[in-house]
Amino acid sequence: MTADPATSGGLEASSLVELAVQRLRSEILSGALVPGERLVEEQLTRRFGTSRAPLREAMRLLGQQGLVEHLPRRGVRVAQLSARDIEELFSLRDVLERFALRSALDAGPEPRLLDGLRVAVEEMERAAADGVAIEQAAAHRAFHLALVALADHHHLSRVYEPVLLQLQLYMATNLRREARDRSPRDGARRHRALFEAIAAGDLDAVLAELAHHGARTYLAPELGPAAG
Repeated sequence: MTADPATSGGLEASSLVELAVQRLRSEILSGALVPGERLVEEQLTRRFGTSRAPLREAMRLLGQQGLVEHLPRRGVRVAQLSARDIEELFSLRDVLERFALRSALDAGPEPRLLDGLRVAVEEMERAAADGVAIEQAAAHRAFHLALVALADHHHLSRVYEPVLLQLQLYMATNLRREARDRSPRDGARRHRALFEAIAAGDLDAVLAELAHHGARTYLAPELGPAAG
């Protein structure tokens, strides 16, 4: 009897690609792999315990998300953004988040969506208390995705997610610097204050918090923006 490709090699290959995507994306967004760092196939296949085919497909998908760059005759590296790229992405993030929050608060966010934001800020507080970089990066991303999800606008969420992914390349660098200079709980407190203003439904307070929340500076020589 012929094996069903959906339950044999095809499914296994798909799973290996997804595992490689998750592993690489986690290491990139946590800052374990830094912007500009080369991704060497031989090293990654040994480390991940996989063959080259699923790894190459994973890097192709991450390239579509803007997290890696394929360079002619030089292989693949973690995406490296210019100061202009970062400023444009931050400006776009600000516009999309303000649009999401105005839309959500005009109509009043659905309780289930507000609960999602509450869970995200609690995850952020736990991650800050634990001080684990990968968990902090994941919690930060979850909070901002939940914030935009308040608008219940599916096309907006699809546009927003790749912007946030690319910015997290540099936010991870900043989280490490912030951890050296002050308590990681400071970042969690900023996000808690933003959540509470949203929960209160006070648009002016929300926009004021967001303006402060989104402040950034550039870190020489890496040109990484401040955490937000």
